Parts: sequence; C-alpha cells; structure tokens
Amino acid sequence: MSKKERTAVAGTLGGLRIVDLTRVLGGPYCTQVLGDHGAEIVKIEPPQGDEVRDWGPPFHEGDAAYFIGVNRNKRAMALDLRQEEGRKLLLRLLEDADVLLENYKPGTMEKWGLGYEDVLKERFPRLIHCRISGFGADGPLGGFPGYDAIVQAMAGWFSVNGEADSKPTRLGVAMVDMGTGLYSAIAILMALYERQRSGQGQYIDMTLYDCAVSLMHPHVVNYNMSGQIPVATGNAHPNISPYETFRTRTVDIFIGAGNNRAFGKLCDEIGARALADNARFASNADRVRNRESLKAEIESRLMKIDGDELCQRLLSAGLPAGPIYNTAQVVEHPHTVHRDMNLSKDWYKMTGIPIKFSRTPGRLDRLPPKFGEHNREILAEMGIVGDAFDQLVASGIVPDKRS
Repeated sequence: MSKKERTAVAGTLGGLRIVDLTRVLGGPYCTQVLGDHGAEIVKIEPPQGDEVRDWGPPFHEGDAAYFIGVNRNKRAMALDLRQEEGRKLLLRLLEDADVLLENYKPGTMEKWGLGYEDVLKERFPRLIHCRISGFGADGPLGGFPGYDAIVQAMAGWFSVNGEADSKPTRLGVAMVDMGTGLYSAIAILMALYERQRSGQGQYIDMTLYDCAVSLMHPHVVNYNMSGQIPVATGNAHPNISPYETFRTRTVDIFIGAGNNRAFGKLCDEIGARALADNARFASNADRVRNRESLKAEIESRLMKIDGDELCQRLLSAGLPAGPIYNTAQVVEHPHTVHRDMNLSKDWYKMTGIPIKFSRTPGRLDRLPPKFGEHNREILAEMGIVGDAFDQLVASGIVPDKRS
C-alpha cells in the first residue's frame, strides 16, 4: 500500500505506518488502539509466533481469545530477526515506516545491529522508535524481565488491593500492561506531533515499572504527603467517604458521594437527613475518619431497599451509583450495546472502540490475522515475489508455520 493510498484510508491516523515487533499485551494493545483509527499496522512475529496465541482456552481456530482481543486491524508477517537476511528485510520495511514499536529485552536490537542510536537514527532520521520493557536498560532493575503481575507486585499495587484483612492481591485486570500500552500510544502521538515541527524522529523509552508507579494514585501522593504507608481498604476509597460497596435488600451496589452536597442528596434520597446534620459526618474528612460507623448507618437503611431501583433513583438525582455486574451482564447491558462497545463481524465478537470521533470514527477493517497470514502480500509490496519469496520461506527467514 502506497503512502498516498494509506493517507486516503478513513480514520484520524490514515497514512501512518507502524511496524510492530511487540508480543503479549502492552504493545499489541497500543497498536490496536492506533489501528482502530486508521494507522496501518504491520505486525512482525518471530518464528514461534506471539506467545499469547496459546494463552487459552478459549480458542478460535487455534488462536486464543487473549490474542484475538488485542490484534485486530493489523496485517501479520513472520520474520526471523536472528538471521541477517531477516534483519535486512526489517530495514527495508522501515524505509516507509513512521513508527517502530518493539518490546524485546533491552540490548537485543543493539545486539542485532538495529539499535536506535547506532543505526536507526542515522538511517531513518524521521523514524520514531518506541521500546516497551519491564524496567528499562539501566538502573538497579535495568534489563530484568517484567510481566504485568510481577510489576504490580513491585510497584505496590498488591499492597493496596483487596480487603483490609486479606493477603496482598493482584488486580484482576492487566492494567500495568494495558496502561503502558495507552501511555505508549500517547507518547507516539506526541512524538509525531513534535516531528511536524522538527522533521526529526526520536527514541521513546517506555517501561511497565514507570507506568505502574505513575498509576499508583492516590497512594504514592498520600504517602509523600503524610508519611503513612497506604494499606488495602477493600472497596472503600482511602480519601473519600462514602465511596464504596453497600448491601441492599436485593443486590450489592456502589455509591460515590464526593462532596458535601452529594452526601446531603444521598441522605435525602434514602430518608436519612439526620446523617447529613450529624457533626461526625459534617465534612469529607470527618466521614473518612468515621467511615465504618457511617457505612453501618447507611447500610442499615439500604437493607430495606431494592438496590436496582435505588441506583436508578440516585442516578436520576445526579448521584453516582450502580449495581455490581458480572462480565456477562456488562456485555449484554443495553448501554454497552447503545455505545457500540460490542464489536462483531462474522465469528469475531470483542470489545468495541472507546474513542468516539464525530467525523472520523474508528472501525473494524481487518480481523485479527493468522500467523504469517500476510507474508506474501507484504513482501510483494517490496517487490519480492515468485522464487525469491519461496526461498525466504524455505530458509525459515519468513516462516509460514510456527516453530
């Protein structure tokens, strides 16, 4: 696909070409976000493939839902970068690329003669090279491998998650990986914006650890201000009350009242005006100090009320509240459907596109690719066809099956 043809593609990022060497979650999630909005993503997998193709069940035709969920709107090519000819092919792909995204162990690209400072910066001065790693290349943890849960543990997330009397607990969503993917997408767009002024690319050093520490709000800032080590508080917020789960006669619900006005309205709606006038609950700081007694007071009233009906009434009154749903209820909820957050085509049914533009909406152009699905197509665009293509496959430089 030519630059002109890519620019004509609908979407805010039409014309942008990204060579994606990432596997697992953070990098693929980043490029899916960009691909949803028109960027051309060329996903390069090693001979063994992206390992999350195997992270199941469930599977569709041998590929795990885990892989399928973060790899739409991409073309896939397999390439053995351990071989010199494979590295030469990558360099040819980069001739027409705007961004290179990779998550190899720091030092790997340099070992292969593909380092940014030594090679890529001079050869492709407009290229933006974004690396995602666990901890970066240097420092006390530099070069060590990082997975979401390990970094959650080391960045303090386990210590503030779970009930007060529970053991350290992993967050059930891989938010370190996905948060790093989102930060990386922002960083790439920033670098592209800056390139419009300078005409120059640059290197972006993204780590799971940095992003995880950045997302530890308000726990890090609370500690820095107070000197007190934050602990797990269950579903209750450490800085706001009431802001937690409550039992009702029918279902558990979550209520958030972040200021005095909201707290007063909540008390009126549940017939407990006396709580709003009680000196123990006069300010948010008072309510945080007396959290347990406030919860008991509120919950004693809610246990007589239908939770679903109450949530609708509170929402209508402008108060944040909602029942606690399981995954099936979320997927099937009328508002999920209304917001197009179920994206389906043929067999494919995954999470929708959260960024909503008025003129250039994101869309599903390509289903997640099979391993090496676009080998022939991508190489043909480089003029490699016929015997030349067959020889690359036969030599294992461009595998057509996972090793």
